[in-house]
Amino acid sequence: QVQLVESGGGSVQAGGSLRLSCVVSRPSSNICMGWFRQAPGMEREGVASIAGYGSTFYADSVKGRFTISKDNAGNVLYLQMNSLKPEDTAMYYCARRRETNCGSGLQPSEYFYWGQGTQVTVSS
Repeated sequence: QVQLVESGGGSVQAGGSLRLSCVVSRPSSNICMGWFRQAPGMEREGVASIAGYGSTFYADSVKGRFTISKDNAGNVLYLQMNSLKPEDTAMYYCARRRETNCGSGLQPSEYFYWGQGTQVTVSS
């Protein structure tokens, strides 16, 4: 069993920044991992992914503002969020696949392990 624990969420004004972290119980340097978010009443949507070999993929809504990264050992996944907007308000989840590649991109159904989430609130 793989456990993921997110942290770093909080409340920030529009234009501000936050850095989310996700600690993984099993080293995942060669495994695809991603960040997702879900706002109240909305479906869970993909934000960013990073493949085992390092390539990254971003949702159009966050391109140029968010950066996904991980430490060398693959124990910690990060999401640096800059220029935050009120529409970024959501519960943010990290997730892990079982494969090196990230499949079709940011489909929640393709990720097997999930954290409990950390809340991000952006006020205008």
